[in-house]
Amino acid sequence: MTKRAILVLADGSVFEGNSFGAEKDAFGEVVFATAMTGYQEMLTDPSFAGQILIPTYPLIGNYGVNPADWESDRVQVRGFVVREECADPSNYQCEATIEDYLKQGNTPGIWGLDTRAITRKIRSRGAMMGMITTDKTPGQALEMLLSFPDYGSTDFVKEVSAKEPYEWDSADLPDESPRVALLDCGCKFNIMRILRRHGCRVTAFPCTATAEEMLSINPDGILLSPGPGDPELLDYATATVKGLIDCGKPIMGICLGNQLVARAFGGRNFKLKFGHRGGNQPVKDLLTGRVHITAQNHGYAVDPESIEGSGLEVTHINLNDGTVEGMRHRTLPIFTIQYHSEASPGPLDNMYLFEDFMTLMGRTDAR
Repeated sequence: MTKRAILVLADGSVFEGNSFGAEKDAFGEVVFATAMTGYQEMLTDPSFAGQILIPTYPLIGNYGVNPADWESDRVQVRGFVVREECADPSNYQCEATIEDYLKQGNTPGIWGLDTRAITRKIRSRGAMMGMITTDKTPGQALEMLLSFPDYGSTDFVKEVSAKEPYEWDSADLPDESPRVALLDCGCKFNIMRILRRHGCRVTAFPCTATAEEMLSINPDGILLSPGPGDPELLDYATATVKGLIDCGKPIMGICLGNQLVARAFGGRNFKLKFGHRGGNQPVKDLLTGRVHITAQNHGYAVDPESIEGSGLEVTHINLNDGTVEGMRHRTLPIFTIQYHSEASPGPLDNMYLFEDFMTLMGRTDAR
């Protein structure tokens, strides 16, 4: 028998559906993502830590799950909300169903809800906290939910970052290969996979690493990874980035890395109403005039007025709402993007950015 479950939002809204995955309560910020595929990548993306995820595409699980599509070492979302769960997937790579995957990750899900209605509510009211439960009344769930800490008050980066430095899949690379020091604030595996394909030896450092620790390996370049939560909470990571700015090494920042660079130069970030999450966000490159279709996953953005006079300039904007999607420094070898050039699956329009990073390192022949 299918067990009933409810999703309760902080505004008192209640949506009833069917439980799948782990049978446990979950609370977190409720957000939606508009990509048609890639649910396994979304589930394992560390930038979704602390959140209950709603894909807007109605059928989820139709191609199952497989080991090749993990973007981290575990399911990162706190809960999963879908219109229809596919219990009989069909794909030559499939090794398990989406329900099996959620159970293995001890993550609750709920299906059979009107996800379109929830998405419309979030678009009009903004992202809000929510709770999935199978054994509490709506009133009990709402009372508990209102007692929990707000998403923006929690540092999720320390939850998802590596605890110790480690090297990514580079045993067969020659010693003279370009070396990249990566600040892991919630790095997706595909960033390191792509750098590896470009011939780079990648050493990932915990989010609490100092600039001196990262520079101790004498890297050719530095990459600041994506990650979850409010960048204004991350004074320790901002201090590290400040210490890296004047080292003369090329620096590339992705998503949270973009926001940390802004903070390091005295800028500020602000929370978006419902965030940018999905595989179809239009971004204009102000330097070339070209429009790219991008994959994104962020709930905060850089305040462009706050970086005026800092040496940074805006290079990319989101055509939906005009927010900052990329920056570069006028004199230092630093560039950043707010979207995910490594998205898997996702548009491949932006793979050139890794090639630009290689060029800055003077290692275009590394591949």
